[in-house]
Order: sequence, then structure tokens, then C-alpha cells
Amino acid sequence: EKPAGNVRITTSRHAAQSLLAPALAPLLAKYPDIHVELSTDGTLVDIVADRFDAGVRLGEQLAKDMIAVRIGPDLRQAVVGSPGYFKRHPKPTNPHELTQHRCINLRMPTHGSIYTWEFSQGGRDLNVRVEGPLVVNDSIVAMDAAIAGVGLAFLMEDLVEPAIARGRLVRVLEDWCQPFSGYHLYYPSRRQSSHVFSLVVDALRHKD
Repeated sequence: EKPAGNVRITTSRHAAQSLLAPALAPLLAKYPDIHVELSTDGTLVDIVADRFDAGVRLGEQLAKDMIAVRIGPDLRQAVVGSPGYFKRHPKPTNPHELTQHRCINLRMPTHGSIYTWEFSQGGRDLNVRVEGPLVVNDSIVAMDAAIAGVGLAFLMEDLVEPAIARGRLVRVLEDWCQPFSGYHLYYPSRRQSSHVFSLVVDALRHKD
């Protein structure tokens, strides 16, 4: 009658802010004895070794031996720059032209490499290695730098939409940014699911 227990989830900050925290709020208000710990970490954590009940990853990153539950819609990336930047530089008309631009690179936390910008159009995939004056390991910092006119950034669409709406950022190459599989909650297939864990999974499950 009164579910009680703790659930630990490792997740990215983007997923925690955009999906997990809003979806869990009603559940936690209804059941005050359920406690959820969200550990925001950009690395691909071993949830078994690090004693997490579940993790959150994009669909394309899921291991085969895990049970996966879709918790969000498809996602898209966006190439953005400030209005001031585009006063000084022409807008790119295809991803190849990004090599002529000042870009803000993102260093991946898991293996330390620089993220290669990934595009797709008409079934054709195109990866572009960009260069520029700034490398960061946080999307919010990259967005702020783009707003400040440092260069172009390649970020989650929902993250930059408010800045685009306010005219602080301008989007380019939108037709090259196709949707891809969104966030999934994953956990070992051998995990014995408790009532509390099932309630958390149901609260997070994506509703079409």
C-alpha cells in the first residue's frame, strides 16, 4: 500500500533535465517513501559494477544484454551560431563547408576524443571533423560560447530552441539533421524487479 525504497540511476544531464526530473516529480509526490538518486555523468558507466539500478543512454548505444525501455521521443541535433557570427561569416549550405568555419568542439567524456559532427540526408551519412578556437566537455558551455559569437556549435535541438526563439542563435543546415533514436532506460535482464523499481520505470516510460 505504501511503496518504499531507493532507486539509483546514472544518466546524462540533458536526459535528467529534459525527461527524468519532470517525469519523476508526480511519482515522488504521490509516494513520499520512494527515493530516486540521479547521478549525472556523461561517461558510459558500468551500471552493474558501480551498483546502479539502471542507466540512461541513447538507443544506438544500448548493450545487447540489457532490457531497454524507451523514455523519450526521437532527438535531433542542430548547428547554431550567433547573429553576430553570421554577420562576419557566410552561412554554410552543406556540412562540407563547416571546415571553413570556426567551430566549438566537444570532447567526449568516455574515451576523451573530439566528437565528430554527424549528418544525414536522403539516406546518405556524412561525418565532419571541425576545428575552431574552443574545446569544451559540456553542452551548456558550448551553447553559451555560441551565443557569445565564439563559433558554431552542434547541440541537441531542444537545448538551443529557446535561444533560437529569442533570436540569440540562428540555425543552419537543418535539412542535414535527421531524427535519431532517443533516450532509453536500461537495466540487466537478470535484475529482479521490485515494486518500487517497476513504478519508476512506468513513470519514465515514453507515452506516444
